[in-house]
Amino acid sequence: MRKLHIAYMACTAALVGSGIGAAPPAAQHRVHMVLPGESIQRAVDAAAPGDTVQLMAGTYHESVKVTTPGLTLRGLGSSTVIRPSTKKAANSCAEGGNGICVVGAKGHYVEDVTVAFLTVTGFPKTGVFAVGADRLTVRKVTAADNGVWGIAQERSLRGEFRGNTLLNNGDAGLFLANTVKSEEGAADTKGTLVAHNRMEGNRIGVTVRRLRNLTVEDNAIAGNCAGVFVVGDENKPRAGALTVRGNRVVANNKSCPKTDRLEALQGSGIVVTGAEDTLVTRNVVRDNAGKSSLSGGIVLFKSFVGMANERNLISDNVLHGNSPADLVDTGTAKSNTFEGNRCGASKPAGLC
Repeated sequence: MRKLHIAYMACTAALVGSGIGAAPPAAQHRVHMVLPGESIQRAVDAAAPGDTVQLMAGTYHESVKVTTPGLTLRGLGSSTVIRPSTKKAANSCAEGGNGICVVGAKGHYVEDVTVAFLTVTGFPKTGVFAVGADRLTVRKVTAADNGVWGIAQERSLRGEFRGNTLLNNGDAGLFLANTVKSEEGAADTKGTLVAHNRMEGNRIGVTVRRLRNLTVEDNAIAGNCAGVFVVGDENKPRAGALTVRGNRVVANNKSCPKTDRLEALQGSGIVVTGAEDTLVTRNVVRDNAGKSSLSGGIVLFKSFVGMANERNLISDNVLHGNSPADLVDTGTAKSNTFEGNRCGASKPAGLC
């Protein structure tokens, strides 16, 4: 067995005042170095809050479960790759078909975990999955060719997903939800942010399901079957109070067959279904074309249990080349507002 490499990163004491005294040294944090062939999980289990597990370049065949608050799991970019193991599942993360899991205890969030600068690929379910996390940061991660989701989070708060690349995952590249196991009202994420990510070749670029207080901004979303889904239903509190802003949503014309939950998809830019008080603004939405009932540039569609969209504002977007129309509103609610959009055609007429 190779010896686990541990480097120490000590914080220096700073002088204060006029030199009369010095502040006590800050807590020391370790950097646990892991080489290919060594166990990431062993390093994670040995780490204390505030430590970093640094993965060197190479391919690692395992699933990793993180429960330590303040832990950073970091690679060296595209040269650090995590793939499934061919051995018997060693933890619940592997048993669930996931690559990296960030898991809080029942009734207690795991706080301030960071996953960054690595690739997670080929897992049956999800590349990076979090449940019960608070202030999780996932940055510069490539999640590709995973069976369901690239990166997913549920029952979590204040997440930040920035600068990631989500490619060719079976369902959503990035999936954020209250929960997938029960029917509940929308959860307040207290400011989760999805920004500057690239999403290509997935069934859906990003899905926001039964959540509130979340922002999706400045993402590049192209070549999926659908770009953005904001999903609500009849549960209370309702989904909404979200912002979808400044995204480029282009040619999401891949064709995907229907599932148990959703009809066949093709050519959907931004879809809002069963939500309230959502702002969709300053997006560039073009060349999304298909014949699904959800096809079009920006589409307001009643939820699949019949709940209307209400009090949503669609403003200052630039849309062209979308089919059957740039703006589509299939509902009867009169409280949704369309203003300041630059577009060519709408259904019904008069929304542009």
